[in-house]
Amino acid sequence: MKIVLSRKGFDSSNGGCPSPILPDGTLLSLPIPSKKDSIKYVDLMHDGKSLFEIIKEIDPRTRIKENWFCHLDPDIRDYGIMEDWLALFGQEGSSQKHLENHGIGPGDIFLFFGWFRQTESVGGKLRFVKNEQGKHILWGYFQVDAAHRSYGELPSQFSYHPHATPERFSRKSNCIYSAAEKLSPGKDSPGYGTFKYHPSLVLTKEGFSRSRWQLPEFFKDVGISYHSSSSFKEEGYFDSAKIGQEFVVAEDGKVTEWALSRIAIRESKQCP
Repeated sequence: MKIVLSRKGFDSSNGGCPSPILPDGTLLSLPIPSKKDSIKYVDLMHDGKSLFEIIKEIDPRTRIKENWFCHLDPDIRDYGIMEDWLALFGQEGSSQKHLENHGIGPGDIFLFFGWFRQTESVGGKLRFVKNEQGKHILWGYFQVDAAHRSYGELPSQFSYHPHATPERFSRKSNCIYSAAEKLSPGKDSPGYGTFKYHPSLVLTKEGFSRSRWQLPEFFKDVGISYHSSSSFKEEGYFDSAKIGQEFVVAEDGKVTEWALSRIAIRESKQCP
């Protein structure tokens, strides 16, 4: 089993602000803007508000407009837009080729991380907590059941997904991954899910910039794509790459145990 640390959601270039840690601890990853897709921010509702409303509240100066489309991928939070919804994740181009070159397939697990910052509710509206720094945090997981690389063989439930178009499949290395029904190994855990905030999900080392991570010592002994032994600094942090979406970690029992332990706390109610 390989573990993939996968960067997803708003960043400084795509979206322009962190995704919010909601007051109840929900890590609400905001999908990046896209002119190629068909789902709008106003179509996606969370706790009575559209994602567009949430974006306007936390970032009043946002460039995102009410009619903008977004790239809902990975899609692991059921927003109720499909009756027969399935958890799916798509990738294409050089990023997908990177996954293929590392043999990512059934049984492997994606741990999605992104840039987050704590919010509070004031007068019924969300805002970022002052002086709280943004951090890289794990916000969801996805165990691969199957990889779908042919447009003509896609199940009908895939039709809404942004990667399920003839245009994307006409290019090289487009793929849609479907999630396992149950996590293996994982007792009765589902094969995908999102997290609420918990300290053990934070990657960023306390007091450092968000791309400088606190990883367990045993990570020094395994290969991580886009990184080398020099990524581990004497100051006690791991300097995560500023480019690349998918960081593939070589198979290792301790890494697998670490990943499964992050997934095991997904029901935690602990808030920051």
